[in-house]
Amino acid sequence: MGDGSREGLLQVGPHGATANVVLPGYVSGTEFFGAPADKKELARRRAQTVGMVGEPQDITAAVAFLTSPEVRYITGEFLNSNGGAVLGR
Repeated sequence: MGDGSREGLLQVGPHGATANVVLPGYVSGTEFFGAPADKKELARRRAQTVGMVGEPQDITAAVAFLTSPEVRYITGEFLNSNGGAVLGR
């Protein structure tokens, strides 16, 4: 999180606020606007680490998780929801 986000979180955190970020990978039905075809293909192949391409509901599930009351103690985190694309397969 940027310095501004961090400072803001330090101020509102004691009042129960949390802030997290979901970093989505390639998702079926979406396009990378302006990206060359070879970069799109590389992203699609990397998304195959778990043997499937993500669906929009895979991203919304990550957001739902981070906004649920059960994870009230998680804050300041970055959650990669990309089927393992960060592994660089």
